[in-house]
Amino acid sequence: MKDTKAKQKFFIYFILALTISTFLSFFYISFPGIPNSFDNKLRDYLFLIRGEIPTTENVIIVDIDEVSLKELGQWPWSRNKISKIVKNLTDSGVLLVGFDIVFPEEDSSSPHRVFDYYNIKKENIPNYDLEFAQTIASTPTILGYQFELEKDSEFINKTFPEIPAIFIEKDKEEDSQYLLEAKGTILNLPLLQKSSYSSGFFNNVPDDSGVVRSVPLIISYDDIIYSSLSLEMLRVLSNTNQVYIQYNKYGVEKIVLKDLEIPTDRHGRILVNYRGKERSFKYYSAVDIYKNKIDKKELENKIVLIGTSAAGLLDLRSTPFESIYPGVEVHANVIDNVIKGDYIYKTPLIEGINIVMIFVLTILVTLILTYTPFWLNPFIVIFFLTGTSFIIYKILFTVGIVLNIFFPILAIFVASVLTILFDYFYEIKKKEAIKDKFASKVSKEVMNDLLKDLDNSKFQAIEKEVTVFFSDIRNFTNISEQMDSAKNLITYLNQYMEPMSNIIIKYEGTIDKYIGDSIMAYWNAPANVENHADKALNASIKQINKLKGLNKKLKNENKPLIDIGIGLNTGTAIVGEMGSIGRSDYTVIGDSINLGARLESLCKYYDSKINISNFTKDALKDEYIFRFLDLVKVKGKSEPAEIWQVHGKGKAQKKLKEELSKYHQAIDLYKNSKFEEALNIFKELEEYKEKTNQNIYKIYCERCEEFISSPPENFNGIYEHHTKN
Repeated sequence: MKDTKAKQKFFIYFILALTISTFLSFFYISFPGIPNSFDNKLRDYLFLIRGEIPTTENVIIVDIDEVSLKELGQWPWSRNKISKIVKNLTDSGVLLVGFDIVFPEEDSSSPHRVFDYYNIKKENIPNYDLEFAQTIASTPTILGYQFELEKDSEFINKTFPEIPAIFIEKDKEEDSQYLLEAKGTILNLPLLQKSSYSSGFFNNVPDDSGVVRSVPLIISYDDIIYSSLSLEMLRVLSNTNQVYIQYNKYGVEKIVLKDLEIPTDRHGRILVNYRGKERSFKYYSAVDIYKNKIDKKELENKIVLIGTSAAGLLDLRSTPFESIYPGVEVHANVIDNVIKGDYIYKTPLIEGINIVMIFVLTILVTLILTYTPFWLNPFIVIFFLTGTSFIIYKILFTVGIVLNIFFPILAIFVASVLTILFDYFYEIKKKEAIKDKFASKVSKEVMNDLLKDLDNSKFQAIEKEVTVFFSDIRNFTNISEQMDSAKNLITYLNQYMEPMSNIIIKYEGTIDKYIGDSIMAYWNAPANVENHADKALNASIKQINKLKGLNKKLKNENKPLIDIGIGLNTGTAIVGEMGSIGRSDYTVIGDSINLGARLESLCKYYDSKINISNFTKDALKDEYIFRFLDLVKVKGKSEPAEIWQVHGKGKAQKKLKEELSKYHQAIDLYKNSKFEEALNIFKELEEYKEKTNQNIYKIYCERCEEFISSPPENFNGIYEHHTKN
């Protein structure tokens, strides 16, 4: 009987796995568009995880950057300047120079153009275009040009670029066309185009998401094949005129230059194995090359690309690493990929491999989840997700094969969700009683712990270190009186409570309760929270900053502005479930909790947004800007506590740093009973026009004056608050 049921269960779940696999495979083949977009984005994350990798250091970039534009003038520069840059590069022994720029018009700054314009006849007038053409002809220079890929009208230039390369297509099916087809050209000035040995197009075509992940190496224009700037430079360096394009039944498989085999996608595009963020390659400012400031040894035997990173020249692209990336560096990556041979590509069998992955992963996940305890399911799913991602990552960056990421991840997710749902309807019906437990609980953390500990042993009262948080809206009574109805008051209050609560939850705090306009929360219970004092303080700082934006909104709505005070204290408290059998609450109580409430109530007295105790301050790991406020005995407490105001995170700057330094100098004098010296500094601080605390200097001035007139005996710096303020 057991064997029959086991076989029946296996059969049901195996059929489930096959159904999921078949559906996902059909979706993968029939609707590639949207999934491809997700897949590309997931692969971008793999690039970010991998990080930057070293280049071959063979390719450098001469950058027409902001510094160059400032010194040599706005673009376009006169051609004699560009000639000088090319000559200086050639004199430095570079292998090849490629322009990621097109020069379609005559140089309007050339003297001969000016003389012609004014009909002045004179011999030997400098012609900058001719000078540049002669430089191109006498140097290893490859010009760039651009294809028009989308527009097709009578205004598009139909001129053909001349190329010395011979393209040989092998195993291409008759009447098939896989390459990108151009509609027109934007070529260099004929004088320049004819003077160069060769040229290549520099079109970088982004995919549907606007990211340049692949670059066309070849484009068809009027049934003639043309090479890209990077491919043409590689061809020249390979010292060959023949370029072989190898086809398979799916399209282009690879491009061959002598011994170099460059794998491409079916459209003749190379998938770019980016080295990293912008400036992974060595950049040289064009003005430094122009002025010959660079050591020739740095440039010798280098492949040079001349382009721009200046935002105003509009040659910036989006890549997996950055949304703003110089287009010229894309070409540098392509050349470096070919030189190093660390291609990434899609093998012709990739579709079959991806479908096999979908079936194998779906079947494995479904069957393993079926025969393991429910509590292990999340770990199994995480194992498959991370394991599959790791394998795809390793294959991508070690073998270079691009596998689909989205569908294997989707297969794991769908298989796990449907298997768990099947398990629930077949087996999991044992936890209905949990609903009764949830009815008396309010926080997500408490709910999660209830699920783990149904016998309530974990909710018995224990002593535990926590950081408690209290906040309160100042003058809320006056605000309430300004509201014309209770409904509007609740709406107004919720506008404040919701973002403040979200911040507490974001920083792993547990909201204990809302008391009118006040919020009580705590950290490190029921779950342990690492660095709970820092997280509580960061949440408090975030709330103060968030309040600024909220007040702008309230002002626009003609509603009262909100000002709050926050008190934090860290210490041991009693943590647990308290109340009656019918109704209970998970909360915290104790002296440390009371002190937190007192600290909040003293915010108005000290003109402080955030008050913390010395116990919280001592528990902090990060760096914050503090102001010592007082050493006090609060009502109901016998032991003194230090009160510190928190101005923000990090280090104090300029005026605030100076103000706090003087203030703490005065506090030291005050603590040592040097009241007259302290008074002078406090008075000086009170006169500051931009002082950062409106009350504290007055408070200490009054105390110093009192103690000067009636010197205290055995002064210990403690001030006793007899009210809750």
